[in-house]
Amino acid sequence: MTRLVPPAGNPGIPPGESGTVPAGDHAGAPAVVDGVNLDAVAAAVRGCPAIDDLSAGAWGGVASYLPGRQVAGVRIASDHVVISVRGRWGIPVSEMARQVRTAVLPLVAPRRVDLVVAELTGAPGEAPAGGQPEEVGSWTTSSPGGGPAASSSARIIPTAAATPTPSPRASPPMTGPSPVPQPPG
Repeated sequence: MTRLVPPAGNPGIPPGESGTVPAGDHAGAPAVVDGVNLDAVAAAVRGCPAIDDLSAGAWGGVASYLPGRQVAGVRIASDHVVISVRGRWGIPVSEMARQVRTAVLPLVAPRRVDLVVAELTGAPGEAPAGGQPEEVGSWTTSSPGGGPAASSSARIIPTAAATPTPSPRASPPMTGPSPVPQPPG
């Protein structure tokens, strides 16, 4: 098993940078960790139509470290592979997962493939390249007394509806004296 040590400093990658260095910069240095070619996995994921790019995540937690570089969005473990991506808005996560797993399974088998959708691109209200963001509407809710309340763009769920009912298998409440032992007297 290969053990890689991350470089000193912040392992995070600035937004918009994949962290992968072109192969020409490290010719002869294979990007293989535990028998998995990281560059091949990254290229396969980027080839999926539902995926915009790989993403190291908000804190740079999904990355593989190689001599002189890191591959953001791919982490190899002995029994599984974690792939973190920036997906495209409007495509179901199940479809993203199907595409990624189909693309990388031949490269990582017999490991399990876990997909993390860290970001989405093309969401309503997001600024298109070189343009102004689309306007996203919001509405004002009313308070139980009928007066105005806070502006919201999210669905409001009453607390009672969001509170789960107790399980019927839960132990019954204790009644009567507590079974605390009495000191010898």
